[in-house]
Amino acid sequence: MTAERIEHPGLKRRLAEPADAAQLIQDGMNVACSGFARAGYPKTVPLALAKQVREGRPVKINLWTGASVGEELDGALGDCGALRTRLPYQSIKSIRRHINSGDVQFVDQHLSHTAEWVRYGHLGEPDVAIIEAAFIDKEGNIIPTTSVGNSPTYALKAKKIIVEINTAQPVELLGVHDIYIPNDPPSRRPIPLWETSQRIGTPFIPANPDKIVCIVKSDILDNPYSIEQGDETTAKIAANFCGFLQEEVKAGRMPAELLPIQSGVGTVANAVLEGLVSTSFSQLQVYSEVLQDAVFALIDAGKLLGASGCALTLSSAGQEMFRRNVANYRDKLVLRPQEISNHPEIIRRLGLITMNTALEVDIYGHVNSSYVLGSQLVNGIGGSGDFARNGYLNIFVTPSTAKGGTISSIVPMVSHVDHTEHDVMILITEQGVADLRGLSARERALQIIENCAHPAYKPYLLDYCKDANKYTGGNMPHILEQALSWHMRLRDTGTMLP
Repeated sequence: MTAERIEHPGLKRRLAEPADAAQLIQDGMNVACSGFARAGYPKTVPLALAKQVREGRPVKINLWTGASVGEELDGALGDCGALRTRLPYQSIKSIRRHINSGDVQFVDQHLSHTAEWVRYGHLGEPDVAIIEAAFIDKEGNIIPTTSVGNSPTYALKAKKIIVEINTAQPVELLGVHDIYIPNDPPSRRPIPLWETSQRIGTPFIPANPDKIVCIVKSDILDNPYSIEQGDETTAKIAANFCGFLQEEVKAGRMPAELLPIQSGVGTVANAVLEGLVSTSFSQLQVYSEVLQDAVFALIDAGKLLGASGCALTLSSAGQEMFRRNVANYRDKLVLRPQEISNHPEIIRRLGLITMNTALEVDIYGHVNSSYVLGSQLVNGIGGSGDFARNGYLNIFVTPSTAKGGTISSIVPMVSHVDHTEHDVMILITEQGVADLRGLSARERALQIIENCAHPAYKPYLLDYCKDANKYTGGNMPHILEQALSWHMRLRDTGTMLP
């Protein structure tokens, strides 16, 4: 079965066992892997390497990926102590624990930057690239599976390439991908992409077959993304999001079919995007990094003309549905490298409506996407910065409270800043919509508190604003002795409420 997916005659002779491939990975190496949002990452070789390390083989590597990957890679290598450095993003508890303890050094990057940094030499050379593939063509080029990530650059720059042929993924994925690598400065030219579903590259990752040192079999599916059932809160956020867009159309600020939409990953973002199914909007387009279950709900409802992304990040049900119907969906989908899906030039040219989730937002509009109590990493900034700074209309969504109401998502001052107030236009919670465009800092504070804060916390936020204006003043008034007192109270008592 694996050999049938290798058309290049010479590469058929390089089939190997995962344990043999893992022996090629040595201590101190930069190992660059495919994978983005737990999709399309290598599985059998990392598992084999983890087994060898647990048995006493001394290996610590610097692991680079596209974004988050699954337990077979981050989990297995993190738990056995095989990781020294990790970049540019992660999202599973096991690796997060090792990062927050200081055992693994984490480099948190804007996801559009990593491939360029590798080509520019900022990170050193990748010694080995491990890329999951559905197929290798007769020229030795690689057809990836459910994500593209940074794989084109990793294949270009790595000294050696290991390919995992995943027979659990359909060969019908051939034709879904569009691989384009921009020239580096000073030879950079405009990226010739001006329509969401436009193809500007090749349907494969160009690869030098001489660098492909071994090919191993895999039949392990991607870790399914846990998308929780929407509740009353997410339904209200979705309704507020859709209602706001309808008002933008009425005001003449965007066309009836909207502009292309980008959606972040997670339960709330998926629910908000799926909320468009029940609206009058049609002929929609998605230009995003992650394509979740909601994208396919929009396709099935006849609402979506096309979707461009970097990865298919699906629930268990979504994975099964896609594998059964890949031929039906293929013409609606394009998967690109993340430096193209997240590229500021294209985001601005297409005029994206960007929608990402926040952990907390302060009264002036600064957004924390990645840290609890300012110190404990959750995931990372991911691609939200790429989209928020460059979108036509950038929106952040969050429930107004968390942990049963003990945490307010609207606080006097965020404990960590991923997105400054300069990059936040619209904030939406289940309480309402705060339109921050063209407002001063003091005006933004009142807009956010009145429209987005939970009623249980609103009086305390208003009191803070009143006192800050009275006793401190300035353009963005803060009482430094109190600004982070809500977080300190949460740390000490388990709630932000007095």
